[in-house]
Amino acid sequence: MENIYGFTHYSFFTNMSELAAKHNSYDLSLGLPDFDIDHRLKYYLKESVDLIHHQYEPLAGSPSLIESIIRFNEKRQNPIHLKKEEITIVPCTTFALYTALKSIINPGDEVIIIQPSYYTYAPSIVLNGGVPVYYDLGNDFDIDWDKLQCCLSEKTKAIIVNSPQNPTGKIWSEQDWNHLYDLIRHQEIYLISEEIYDTYCYDEQEHYSSFLHKELRERTFCIFSFGKMFHTTGWKVSYLLTSEPLSSQFRCHQQYISYSANGPAQYAIAKYLEVFDPLENKLLMQKKRDLFNELIKNTPLVVEQRSEGSVFQLVNFRNVSKTMTDVEFSKWLTTEKQVACLPLSAFYNSRQNSDYVRFSFIKSDDMIIRAMEHLKKNL
Repeated sequence: MENIYGFTHYSFFTNMSELAAKHNSYDLSLGLPDFDIDHRLKYYLKESVDLIHHQYEPLAGSPSLIESIIRFNEKRQNPIHLKKEEITIVPCTTFALYTALKSIINPGDEVIIIQPSYYTYAPSIVLNGGVPVYYDLGNDFDIDWDKLQCCLSEKTKAIIVNSPQNPTGKIWSEQDWNHLYDLIRHQEIYLISEEIYDTYCYDEQEHYSSFLHKELRERTFCIFSFGKMFHTTGWKVSYLLTSEPLSSQFRCHQQYISYSANGPAQYAIAKYLEVFDPLENKLLMQKKRDLFNELIKNTPLVVEQRSEGSVFQLVNFRNVSKTMTDVEFSKWLTTEKQVACLPLSAFYNSRQNSDYVRFSFIKSDDMIIRAMEHLKKNL
């Protein structure tokens, strides 16, 4: 069923997961871990019960968490040097996206979405009175800068970028950010940069944040997620980096929507950031990606480009079916072959079909092995 704005993607995502549960399928459809979080995170959360006052944290966020974020970002391979005024703690990335848009767009302003993209982008634009403009990536999922430039108009107010990208696994480099700035430098266009899989960049690649670009930094809302980083999405704590002027604009709206994020979780995350090793996190997920990619070779499904980052892998299914749409194939694989995935077309506004489905490898090794063995025997 469509909602009043005509968007159906959310129900589709949840329906696929429900379909997997109904048919007792191996659920590789959503990016939800099936393994436990670090025991130290649990310890710090329990500790918070006795040590904090359980009331609202400040609008900007817990001072101790903000200081931990500053130190964490200075230790990156590509360090981001921050002032506390540039950091805002938010309940989640969807909240950050929505509120960032509310801070900058007026009715009729256009916002460019690079597709395939996550389903929350267009509804957040429309709910704020904006107009989504879609730029579709080619079959190699690389940016064609001339085609992207054709999407710009005098009404363009913002561009949404996701790196590492869900669902393609592509990573934006320093050169990509330079290209983007060259396109928008002469116009008041803002950047909303969702970098929630920043600790999952593989094969010696390092995350390069848009916030490292001197000029883009002044017009960027840069979104990160502790939920994705620590596998704690239910804790509802993320953070936003913006310039001081944009922070003020953002917080003006934030105070009326959410005010602050989960207090006890902010305490636990602040403590955990001091001992967290992002390299360990990265290698753990890279091994899962490699395990998935090695085992899927034993099936007719084809990986054309290994995921550079994120926790997702695109797979071409046309060796199995030339006639099914990717939606039909995803439902068939989930119900008849008991392994759940998502169709790539679900990440587009108007595309009804593609040659690809998306699998999530943020699962236990045992789950990945059993799912791939099942496909090997049954496809």
